[in-house]
Amino acid sequence: MNLPRTLAELREHKQFSQARLTARRVKDELRENLIAKLRGGCPVFPGIVGYDDTVVPQIVNAILSRHNFILLGLRGQAKSRILRALTCLLDPQMPYVAGCEIHDNPYAPICRRCRELLAVEGDHTPIAWLAPEARYVEKLATPDVTIADLIGDIDPIKAARGGHELSSELTVHYGLLPRANRGIFAVNELPDLAGKIQVGLFNIMQEGDVQIKGYPIRLPLDVALVFSANPEDYTARGKIITPLKDRIGSEIRTHYPATVEESAAITAQEAWAQRDGYQLHLPKYVREVIEQVAFVAREDKKIDKRSGVSQRLPITCMENVISNAERRAILHGEQLVVPRIGDIYAAMPAITGKLELEYEGETKGADFVVRELIRTAVAKTYDEYFHGANMQQIVQWFDLGGSVKIQDATPAAEILQELKGIQGLLEKLSAVEVKPREPAEVQVSGAEFLLEGLHAHKRIGRTEERVFTAGEKQPRRAESSGVRGEEPPLRNRRPFN
Repeated sequence: MNLPRTLAELREHKQFSQARLTARRVKDELRENLIAKLRGGCPVFPGIVGYDDTVVPQIVNAILSRHNFILLGLRGQAKSRILRALTCLLDPQMPYVAGCEIHDNPYAPICRRCRELLAVEGDHTPIAWLAPEARYVEKLATPDVTIADLIGDIDPIKAARGGHELSSELTVHYGLLPRANRGIFAVNELPDLAGKIQVGLFNIMQEGDVQIKGYPIRLPLDVALVFSANPEDYTARGKIITPLKDRIGSEIRTHYPATVEESAAITAQEAWAQRDGYQLHLPKYVREVIEQVAFVAREDKKIDKRSGVSQRLPITCMENVISNAERRAILHGEQLVVPRIGDIYAAMPAITGKLELEYEGETKGADFVVRELIRTAVAKTYDEYFHGANMQQIVQWFDLGGSVKIQDATPAAEILQELKGIQGLLEKLSAVEVKPREPAEVQVSGAEFLLEGLHAHKRIGRTEERVFTAGEKQPRRAESSGVRGEEPPLRNRRPFN
């Protein structure tokens, strides 16, 4: 469609009639387009996983109510992504007076420059068009943000160049909020905004206008305001002042994925997994162990729950795991990249930085805590695949003095020859969908997962050099009544005659 380029051409289009453009505000536009999506059965926010029954319905209610709203949640819960996805509810194109800094409505301009232009040009006033992405303005709140940044200020340079008096509206330098006129204005990490700056948002949220410093005029802006905040910030760095919270229509809380499957879907969507030059085979159990690390971390007492464990942890861990497997393939000339459990330990640098430790965790060290998390995650995933399986034959092989070393420095084909000597090991891999004719890289990965699971359950041992050996035998405790083959407790012994 050829879009109108002058005001006269714009009047000829019923879709952009004066009555429609003047009466239909941004929140009405969001509401109408949302209703159309709901009726058509389309997903409201494509790419947002795990919120279909919780967060998304609340956002839908807020938009239908024409509310300004805030998303509250810990780090890595897709708050910014959701705010940016709101542009999918805007019209494909929006007309405005060409050259206007605040995207004035051609039928009802609010800035001095556009009113004068319309008075001179009339129907020949040039029209420009905005795409949805250009109608979204985002500001990361920091303590140094000023009212001039958000609302605007006098621009003496503009006055000097144009020969205007400082009291003229033509000397206004518009802030981010006026520049978001007829669009969406988002503030990320709202508590980091100084309290006196938060006061500057009162008028726009209640009366729908702003007053720029030094000018006795009010600009009636048309804007939808949305915010994000981390509850941890309320006490750590700042807070949302009560009058501002009172003016926010809806407060919506986000959360971490509820299941490993949802978490894996997010990681698969966000992680950079497809590398050039090498074929990747990513076993399902490796993906699940990586996701379980995050789930285990969120329950661990050594990790600060108030800070949370970001969904970025499994994403960056996955990328590092694949990279370590890719490095191994490059060094050994292998054409198939198959990540192993050992690669997760090699990806610890992608995990440690995502955790805020409590005092107990600090005393033990981040590396120790992460190793324990991985070991617990391996044990949980192992139980899903090998629950009830008889591994006694494999354990006995190690108890009789057997050992096997699985390191990156050794080619998969060489490791597989050693693994074939462990009675019953390769036959058990059918539980993880590894067949006898699979490439060596796949069989070694599956076998290492099984051995790591036995080690996680303390049935076999493993050294720091990744040598699997016999596990340490735990001394059996005597029962109070005595156990056959053991001495009875001292208090039950008869005295010597």
